[in-house]
Amino acid sequence: MTIRLNEYQQPIGMPLPDWHGAQLPDRDLLVGRYCRLERINATRHAAELFDAYSDAPDWRDWTYLLSGPFDTFEAYRTHLETVSLQNDPMHYAIIDVSCNKAVGTLALMRIDAAHGVIEVGSVNYSPRVKRTRIATEAMGLLLRYVFGDLGYRRLEWKCDALNAPSRAAALRYGFTFEGIFRQAIVTRQRNRDTAWYSIINSEFASIHAAYVRWLDTSNFDKEGKQITRLADIITREASRLM
Repeated sequence: MTIRLNEYQQPIGMPLPDWHGAQLPDRDLLVGRYCRLERINATRHAAELFDAYSDAPDWRDWTYLLSGPFDTFEAYRTHLETVSLQNDPMHYAIIDVSCNKAVGTLALMRIDAAHGVIEVGSVNYSPRVKRTRIATEAMGLLLRYVFGDLGYRRLEWKCDALNAPSRAAALRYGFTFEGIFRQAIVTRQRNRDTAWYSIINSEFASIHAAYVRWLDTSNFDKEGKQITRLADIITREASRLM
């Protein structure tokens, strides 16, 4: 990479003369083949989500989240009523189109349109989503929305550094590990070191192409098992476009 120098012979970043910022997310609906993402609405989604999360045998899926778990439906509905009023984080329900019911949630957050940086967080997949095509397609819909429609330069994924499943998911989805922020926050009266991951806009084309290839029906056998892993397709697509 060529290093640019200013008049003082100091290295500076590449020019972005046409950059005018990204757009704020405002879409209520993102539609895919297996799922769609809808802005959270307590009236429409609370009962279905509470029922879906109740499929889990215990509360371990809430250990690293900043909210929950919720002992009662009323408590969960109140939580959804609160977050539905927020634009940052902007929470979405994941709808399984095969049954037209909400089965998980995620959010766009820490939205910095001026600099083109946004984060996906509060990812909470119920047992009905885990290890299904819905889990991957939901992330693919957000990638296409953030980079393709809104024009962001950087999508972040952050999680507790001790959250091994979340860290593995970030890598599987094509995020690059950037490091650990030590003692980043205090949550649930305990320390959290935060692991940082990102995808940048120059990587979007190859990663999105990999999602499309992985989700294609030809990538699954008669039992519905994947033939080629998403991570392998992402690596292959990145090499092809270099």
